[in-house]
Amino acid sequence: MSTREDHLRKPEWLKIKLNTNENYTGLKKMMREKKLHTVCEEAKCPNIHECWAVRRTATFMILGDVCTRACRFCAVKTGLPTELDLAEPERVADSVALMNLKHAVITAVARDDLKDGGAAVFAETVRAIRRKNPFTTIEVLPSDMGGVYDNLKTLMDSKPDILNHNIETVSRLSDRVRARAKYNRSLEFLQRAKEMQPDIPTKSSLMVGLGETKEEIIQTMDDLRAHNVDIMTIGQYLQPSKKHLKVEKYYSPDEFAELKEIAMQKGFSHCEAGPLVRSSYHADEQVSSAAKQLHREGEQALEA
Repeated sequence: MSTREDHLRKPEWLKIKLNTNENYTGLKKMMREKKLHTVCEEAKCPNIHECWAVRRTATFMILGDVCTRACRFCAVKTGLPTELDLAEPERVADSVALMNLKHAVITAVARDDLKDGGAAVFAETVRAIRRKNPFTTIEVLPSDMGGVYDNLKTLMDSKPDILNHNIETVSRLSDRVRARAKYNRSLEFLQRAKEMQPDIPTKSSLMVGLGETKEEIIQTMDDLRAHNVDIMTIGQYLQPSKKHLKVEKYYSPDEFAELKEIAMQKGFSHCEAGPLVRSSYHADEQVSSAAKQLHREGEQALEA
């Protein structure tokens, strides 16, 4: 008789190829020298070898490496954060230049201890990258910053190329999976960002495998589109440690392909869906898709 653990043993399609070439080791060395953190390492992303060794991209994690929230899916450590490092934006910008990145993704731990949720440092990081890397597109992936309007405005006024905020899971599971973050608040956060800067694409990510139904996934797509979200990514939840939530289901590549097709039919300008897809997976390709979609919509509005 098979046990639940046997039934949920990782399938073949979740195996990854390790690649520790010079790009990988050089990038890791630079991150340590610059005293920078990446979500690639802190969140144990399964794509780190592809991104670092092959695509030479990385998602910088600012505002320290200690999060004030304890979400039950996330491997980033939780506790009392350190003081702010006001020199961090310049170091991130220098690293983007050294890596010669076409697209930079900037995320952060949740900083509920700060009145502005870290918005000022986020915005300064965007501006620093702009000054030193004028041809690099920039994607920001903040927490909900407490849902405070002024915090979001501070970030959006820096005019990133993409505003990414993750819904993470379906409405029914949100309170169990996420700490402090609220499903409807995330939707409002994404809609407000679009209202502040209509030309900046918005994006959100969904993890599957936590016990949601297909109908709930589709409802989440509808909720995101109803709040004018342009880009969606869908990936398999992987349990980072025994203390985190267990995987309830492993979705097959065919199931992800079907979800991607449904998302595109819903009107998203771009959707990445697959077992190892994460929020910033192939992010450089998404910004061009979103820009083309916004351009088409602008032309259609003029014709009308």
